[in-house]
Amino acid sequence: MNVTELKRLFKERFNEEGTVYTSPGRVNLIGEHTDYNGGFVFPGAIDQGIYACIRLNGTDKVRAYSIDKEDYCEFGMNEEDNPNVHWANYLFGVCREIIKRGYRLQGFDTVFYGNVPIGAGMSSSAALESTFAFALNDLLHLNIDKFELARVGQATEHNYVGVKCGIMDQFASLFGKEGHLMRLNCATMEFEYFPFHPKGYRLVLLDTVVKHELASSAYNKRRASCENACAHIAAKHPEVKYLSDATLDMLDEVRPEISGEDYLRAAYVIGEKQRVLDVCDALAHDDYETVGKCMYGTHFGMSKLYEVSCEELDFLNDIAKECGVTGSRVMGGGFGGCTINLVKDELYDAFIATAKQQFNAKFGHDPKVYNVVISEGARRL
Repeated sequence: MNVTELKRLFKERFNEEGTVYTSPGRVNLIGEHTDYNGGFVFPGAIDQGIYACIRLNGTDKVRAYSIDKEDYCEFGMNEEDNPNVHWANYLFGVCREIIKRGYRLQGFDTVFYGNVPIGAGMSSSAALESTFAFALNDLLHLNIDKFELARVGQATEHNYVGVKCGIMDQFASLFGKEGHLMRLNCATMEFEYFPFHPKGYRLVLLDTVVKHELASSAYNKRRASCENACAHIAAKHPEVKYLSDATLDMLDEVRPEISGEDYLRAAYVIGEKQRVLDVCDALAHDDYETVGKCMYGTHFGMSKLYEVSCEELDFLNDIAKECGVTGSRVMGGGFGGCTINLVKDELYDAFIATAKQQFNAKFGHDPKVYNVVISEGARRL
């Protein structure tokens, strides 16, 4: 599928020309499960995303065809019109969240597809929300700023999909800049671009091609753990608004008051905030060895403290260590999906061959390999 084919399919279905919009998926070099805890994240947009051909249709209905699902859905934009189709909930949610903010929407026709691997932790859902939020804002001249568009996508997840996600995925999809990673402070929404051209290294994702079922319920449970730990700390330290404002000493003060599980979750988040800052300093000096050590530190924390890894991800992380890979960690929510790996050029071929061979021997299939190109954010094509 390509953009020319997309436009052809739109014309075939709706007898009119449409405008094409795209928003990318994302990778996150470091800073995982920190966004909803008011900490730092360090994402970049990638060269894979959602592509939608869209045209206002003069009605109060949305008529949408998903190429990937080979499925058509038509729905209104009032709360009671919620479609009984999972993929359409994302489009409906974006419409509802824009309307809730006081803007007038019109119905539209759309045909769309994506080339972000589903379930690999590259935020295909945020790319979908960002594509339609950006497009409707542009087509209807609503003048909503990009941060509010990101919140529209986040609120869609919360209110129409049932995942209490942070803001990082939608932010990265909308604000992405070619050749740059972004450090976002999720408490203040201040951000900074960092050039990312790791000479002599490649960034590569290895996809386990598994997604364990407990992902979304476990995600919400961990968020509740963090909020509980934060509430106990804030009772003693009113200046602490988010868990990322706390120190390990503060956490130790409330250790007797919270469960062992809540303590481990919170310890991971507080440590992860510092790792993001360390990576920023290291990148300023082209110190990729420190970047890599921090990535391994994150994997350990996600596996042993936050407990969102799984056997397949830990196996790939161990292979990376054995092959001398500079940095490796689980990326995304966990329970499957990808590891992100910072690999020296000269080790790349041997690492990929070893990972495929050993992973296949243990799990019966190869991991998928995605080389990462840091790319532009949401735009009209």
